[in-house]
Amino acid sequence: MHYTLHQLDIFYKVAKLKSVTKASEELFLTQPAVSIQLKKFQDQFDIPLFEVVGRKIYITEFGEEIALAAENILSEVNAINYKALSFQGELAGKLKIAIVSTAKYVMPYLLTDFINNHKGVDLIMDVTNKSEVVKSLENNLVDLAMVSVLPKHLKIASIPLMENKLYLIVGKQYKHTGEKVSQAVFEEIPLIYREQGSATREQMENFITSHKISTYKKMELESNEALKQAVIAGLGFSIMPLIGIKNELNNGDLQIIPMKGLPLITNWNLIWLKSKNLSSIAKHFVEHINESKAKITETHFNWLNNY
Repeated sequence: MHYTLHQLDIFYKVAKLKSVTKASEELFLTQPAVSIQLKKFQDQFDIPLFEVVGRKIYITEFGEEIALAAENILSEVNAINYKALSFQGELAGKLKIAIVSTAKYVMPYLLTDFINNHKGVDLIMDVTNKSEVVKSLENNLVDLAMVSVLPKHLKIASIPLMENKLYLIVGKQYKHTGEKVSQAVFEEIPLIYREQGSATREQMENFITSHKISTYKKMELESNEALKQAVIAGLGFSIMPLIGIKNELNNGDLQIIPMKGLPLITNWNLIWLKSKNLSSIAKHFVEHINESKAKITETHFNWLNNY
């Protein structure tokens, strides 16, 4: 057999994600490139590793065994590489972070210099909703997390980063005078919610409940991007974090409607369990954030002060 580590990695990712598309995204490769290498890897075996039924890929029992072996081999190779870099005095290993979906507009700027300065650090970042982020933290699956609402049931350490402001947002189709609107607007236009488990949804529902607001027909969407596109298209309106709509506000696709009680203000935080013994890499990243957060905020997020 003459398969490469590259092919082994591709097959492992496809087997893990059960999708060529998702594997290509995670590996930063095109789908055709993944498919070609997957076929070359399969050609090394007389027994099928996977089956394609319709548009879905199913891993065979033999394929599952090979995927497990691939995981072990790749883990050992990574360990060797990390040890080699460590003996050269470089920081090396994995940094595992879970972030809420809206934090994807912030976290890359916090990571860039750190990752660029430490070539031996491999980043594994899960982008999901608040409830899943907290589960990952609670189950010790990640080193650090980024949230806008702190979990009350966990003993955590945190670094406050910057404010997270949520405004009432509508598309350009909505005409208004610039004056504050009344809560009656919630009975006139469909309200679009994020999914259950989202911190944005939690904040919006708290606002609606505390102000005894009656709402018109509602919709629910699974991501901030999907919600944003729905509002742009004129399907309804929502209470959204300012951080994710800079370009749309600038080009006029979205607009902020002033209302009493808004914006809702929370705070972005980098958090970790107090009981967790942070890895050397995680400790270095925490130090990096403490030292550079003010500069990063000033450089990349000063525009938030205009609202």
